[in-house]
Amino acid sequence: MAEATAGSGIRRRPVVAGVDGSEGALAAVGWAAAEAARRRLPLRLVAAHTWPAGGLVGDPGLGVDPRVVLRDMVLGHLAAAAATASAAAAGLAVEQVEVDGDPAAVLAGESERAELVVLGDRGLGGFTGLLLGSVAVALSARAACPVVVVRGVETDPAVPRPEPVVVGVDGSPGSTAALAFAVEAAVLRGVPLVAVNAWRDVLVDATMAPLVDWDAVESDEREVLAERLAGIRTTYPDLVVRKLVVRDRPARALVDESRSAQLVVVGSRGRGGVQGLLLGSVSQQLLHHAHCPVAVVRPH
Repeated sequence: MAEATAGSGIRRRPVVAGVDGSEGALAAVGWAAAEAARRRLPLRLVAAHTWPAGGLVGDPGLGVDPRVVLRDMVLGHLAAAAATASAAAAGLAVEQVEVDGDPAAVLAGESERAELVVLGDRGLGGFTGLLLGSVAVALSARAACPVVVVRGVETDPAVPRPEPVVVGVDGSPGSTAALAFAVEAAVLRGVPLVAVNAWRDVLVDATMAPLVDWDAVESDEREVLAERLAGIRTTYPDLVVRKLVVRDRPARALVDESRSAQLVVVGSRGRGGVQGLLLGSVSQQLLHHAHCPVAVVRPH
């Protein structure tokens, strides 16, 4: 989590938040600020933008430089985001960065030096838009650190919440990384962890379904979950862990659990088949339909 630097000897990797001036981005900034304070890390606010293609509105003869106007707008977005961060976590170290570049590419680069990257679920679109379906999904698939997309009903990020952290577990490297992130998130918040292994039978040929021993399948899935959770109670004896094995589609089960959670964590890719947490299926559906913030964690 730390990088070497001069002076203190330790350089802390920041929490990075994407800024575009939208209400969704401001909500994400508040969440990111509270998370940075929890982790005792600095917050880095990044407004990435590209200039509009074609002609720019404005008349240079009148002394109006459209690029200056647009840049001033971006800097205004950053100032508003910094104020939101200060309200969510007083005393937090906050850095403001304006970058000329594609938002997904810029934030992917930021992810290589960040603890996590946080985005809103809806942006303004246009030249600075962090629009779900483009930046959030693209970044979740390629980021070098966990990506959190802030969704759900807006609450005061500075007020502790009792809801659990939910994580999808399927035995894949992706879900192993997701589980580690979810455990840390639950411990930092002092809330329970709900580990969900959702399996489904829709890929079984209808003519073969009656021959499948579903009780045996469920028993196997419970064993997978138990194996993945082994050792957590030893390492974190005070962490309350609830195991949930359900015969359901993973996305539907996790979206349902998100109704009573404060964070849902999934891997960007799973085992494939009946349990794959594949970005573009389960992860993407959560990014669009979850009722709380979603963390997508890639294995490294």
